[in-house]
Amino acid sequence: MALILPVRGIEPKFGKNCFLADNATVVGEVTMGDDCSVWFNAVVRGDVHSITIGNKTNIQDGAVIHCTYQKAKTVIGNNVSIAHNAIVHGCTVQDDVLIGMGAIVMDHAVVESRAIVAAGAVVLQNTVVEGGYIYAGAPAKKIKKVEGDWLNVFDRTANNYVKYATWYDIGEN
Repeated sequence: MALILPVRGIEPKFGKNCFLADNATVVGEVTMGDDCSVWFNAVVRGDVHSITIGNKTNIQDGAVIHCTYQKAKTVIGNNVSIAHNAIVHGCTVQDDVLIGMGAIVMDHAVVESRAIVAAGAVVLQNTVVEGGYIYAGAPAKKIKKVEGDWLNVFDRTANNYVKYATWYDIGEN
């Protein structure tokens, strides 16, 4: 069973049909929408500020979602996929976004809708990742427009993770 803990009397809140893997951790001031999933070894830690997550968002294995004490909350939109071992910290991620494996998004950054942060990219503090583009590198830079097969990645990945969650016989969280 996932580790779900209150912090300073504030408990996480979950929408309908959320899947939390057995060793996922969700603590503190976290509000999660419907059809979300938090996968194995992922941590969503709302202990020092709030974390708000929209509907149909998946936080994949080993990812860490956190914030900065009294300075930077984390807001994640709908239909967002945060891939394995990514770190999303004190920033805003709008709707229909893919954060790639091992990517880092730092405080006060904004990832606009329909953007892709490539695997291993580092989005520095206060950076705006323009919607409709792929950003890669360290620090992350705009490399090309989201087009062709990439246009379907947002819905396809989000929908796949809703489906994968149904494979686990854990009931509703």
